[in-house]
Amino acid sequence: MIDLLIKKLDWIEVEYWFYIFNDLSLLYVIVPFFIIELIRYKYVNRLNNDLIQDSIANLITFFGFICIEYLLGILAITKVYFWVHEHSSLTHLPLNWVTIITCILLADFAYYWDHRTMHRIGIGWATHTVHHSSEHFNMSVAYRFGPLDAVLPIVFSLPIVMLGYDPILVLLAEVFVQVFQTLLHTEIIGKLPKPIEYIFNTPSHHRVHHGSNRQYWDKNYAGILIIWDRLLGTFEPEVETVKYGISEPLNSNNPFKVFFHGITRLFKKVNHTKGFVNKILVFIKPPDWEPNKKGVLL
Repeated sequence: MIDLLIKKLDWIEVEYWFYIFNDLSLLYVIVPFFIIELIRYKYVNRLNNDLIQDSIANLITFFGFICIEYLLGILAITKVYFWVHEHSSLTHLPLNWVTIITCILLADFAYYWDHRTMHRIGIGWATHTVHHSSEHFNMSVAYRFGPLDAVLPIVFSLPIVMLGYDPILVLLAEVFVQVFQTLLHTEIIGKLPKPIEYIFNTPSHHRVHHGSNRQYWDKNYAGILIIWDRLLGTFEPEVETVKYGISEPLNSNNPFKVFFHGITRLFKKVNHTKGFVNKILVFIKPPDWEPNKKGVLL
């Protein structure tokens, strides 16, 4: 067993399996599942224009995100990963099942902290609020991204590269975590058996994460393993029926307003905040932070 885990793999084999589980999942899981969700919406009399327009807006924001991700990721971020790997990594780890599995676990742990940060600093929430602004919950919502959603993860992924993991493997592991997350955006699946619910992130746990109910705010940040939330004090079970959306509803399916509303709201807040230091703090303090009357007025 140990020999199998440490046996050196070639990139063709590794990329093939990531292609099967990542890229092709769109065809054999996500699209079919979304069709089933639409049938269910029709059956329970919830298929309406708002939901359809919301789903269309989700896809348009995804294409906007992809354009930005390609510009930043392919042209810049990948080069940064390779530079760090070449000049600042502790070692260069071989490609085998041990490094693949541990890289996915590290990418999942990095995702937890990236996701938590996106909720707890102003600039992070300004982009991530796009994902949470839908008042529906289905597979299309998984593709509802903000304009800067590809930027902050770099901070949390570079340490994995510095440990010696191949940059391409790190990027593939990040995509794997994201694809797993996609599968959680559904109301069709209820609670799973307790051992699964205890260890893994599930649709039930992720519904909580998308809840605008006060007790559900900033909970269940996990990607694949919900144990990070359990260990770090951010876990909340699904008890009360989840009401999806954000505390300040967007009330629009205009894809451009959906995509940019968080950034727009952030800069409006900056504009109305007095004092240079306070304006800077808006970017790094929690999104609900407000300076008091004796705030810094420099």
